[in-house]
Amino acid sequence: MHIYLPIAEMSVNVLLFLGMGAAVGFLSGLFGVGGGFLMTPLLIFSGIPSAVAVGTGAAQVVASSVSGAMAQYRRNNVDIKLGAVLLIGGIVGSVIGVKMVRILNLAGQFDLFIALAYVTFLGVIGTLMLIESIHAIQRTRSGTSRALRQSGQHNWIHRLPLKMRFHRSKLYISAIPPLMIGAFVGFLGAIMGAGGGFIMVPAMIYLLRVPTNVVVGTSLFQTVFVSAVTTVMQASENYSVDVVLGLILIVSGVIGAQYGAAAGARLKGEQLRLLLAALVLLVCFRIGWDLVVTPSELFSISKTFGVP
Repeated sequence: MHIYLPIAEMSVNVLLFLGMGAAVGFLSGLFGVGGGFLMTPLLIFSGIPSAVAVGTGAAQVVASSVSGAMAQYRRNNVDIKLGAVLLIGGIVGSVIGVKMVRILNLAGQFDLFIALAYVTFLGVIGTLMLIESIHAIQRTRSGTSRALRQSGQHNWIHRLPLKMRFHRSKLYISAIPPLMIGAFVGFLGAIMGAGGGFIMVPAMIYLLRVPTNVVVGTSLFQTVFVSAVTTVMQASENYSVDVVLGLILIVSGVIGAQYGAAAGARLKGEQLRLLLAALVLLVCFRIGWDLVVTPSELFSISKTFGVP
């Protein structure tokens, strides 16, 4: 069963994209990430133009994140106050990122830039998470497991001004790091079509020392609103959001996220981090392979998005 996508200007198999949306939605609920870091590459691999994949991927992230965030909120795993601080920075970053997408599109360098961005960030973060999660599992098995945040443990973040108390996360830290993390994630989310959870989750765990169960819900809470702003701006600024494709991915993604959240509740924190690290590295290797392998078609002509 095929359907025509007006913005992408191509015909696609509906069942393929329904399955893709459900799978990414499941991973969103499982790991507490928007799933855009996986959805955008999958759309590109399926032949969707990069600019449309980024814009539409952001729309899908909104829906899957709403579903996952609601499930996590019912489990009391959302720190609303911390999420609001992250959101403020995220909106600023997303506005800058959308402007950057337009500039890169006009310069004809967007495809190369997004591929390099994915390989760089996914490779670094995936490797760090893999190493840490393996060490955590080894400590657990040997009986020497320790918490990521020990009593009385302080670092440079605790010496910054503008401190705020986040009761749900049991933190008393400066608002500056969450604002900076939110802005950076919002910027990358706008450029890469991702909710930024693959960066937000490890940053909250290892830099802010937020408990893993709270990280999942708070990350999704922030992702909902930042991705919504990004989607609106991508549609108005770059004309790259395909509503038909977005609806297909959203319907299946919402269903998948509910099952993912239920499955995630049965796994330990270090197990979730190990699985997420493996998935991040897998996507990284796949994109990196496309950068180095000789393409089947050396030349191609495609529409440039972002030009009114």
